[in-house]
Amino acid sequence: MSPKDLQKEISRLTADLISASLSVDQNFPTLNTEAGVTNIGFGGTEDLSITLKNIPYPDAYAVLKEKRAFNIKFPDGAVMQLLYRFEGEEMTKHRLAFFPSPDLLEYQNEPEIYEEDVLFAEVVDRNVVTVPLRFDFDPRSSVDYDHPASHLTIGQYKNCRVPVSGPLTPYTFVNFILRAFYNTPHKSFCGNMTEGPLEMGSTITDRERRHMHLRLTDKP
Repeated sequence: MSPKDLQKEISRLTADLISASLSVDQNFPTLNTEAGVTNIGFGGTEDLSITLKNIPYPDAYAVLKEKRAFNIKFPDGAVMQLLYRFEGEEMTKHRLAFFPSPDLLEYQNEPEIYEEDVLFAEVVDRNVVTVPLRFDFDPRSSVDYDHPASHLTIGQYKNCRVPVSGPLTPYTFVNFILRAFYNTPHKSFCGNMTEGPLEMGSTITDRERRHMHLRLTDKP
């Protein structure tokens, strides 16, 4: 697997999301190499997350939206980031994030978006709580059990790291987000996504595996 392979898969998924009317704004993936380090992102704002630490989530979301620091913006205002880093031929990091809109008032000003579409009926429900999700992969910073090489962070809890069996491909991440937040009893958007041939290895330790964790499914 190479950086170009990942860029190609993200581009294909972006096109699929546009075709499915699930993207209202998007940045196709960029690939930049400097001093042997290759970053796959969306151009110029990949390190913006560093400036968003320790600020309220609504403020962080507003910056992401203003700077267009995302790969995909969904019709309900949620944004998605898919960022990967290679050093030479080794994938050393990824940050795959989903940021829901913290305030749906602006979308209530455009009710036609929701009135005739069951997909977004729950999005404007006052009982829905918006929680950001992020899958991180950083084996060089890992500490067995305490800081898994691949993990899921829920919300903005600094020490929330749910172990994941390995890094995620772009398709695995997008499929997870669609299944969790956008599929309905009447429509499965996952079926519109093109599954690529990419696979990632396992990085989970024996100790992490003995406790609650997320296991990525194997290809059939």
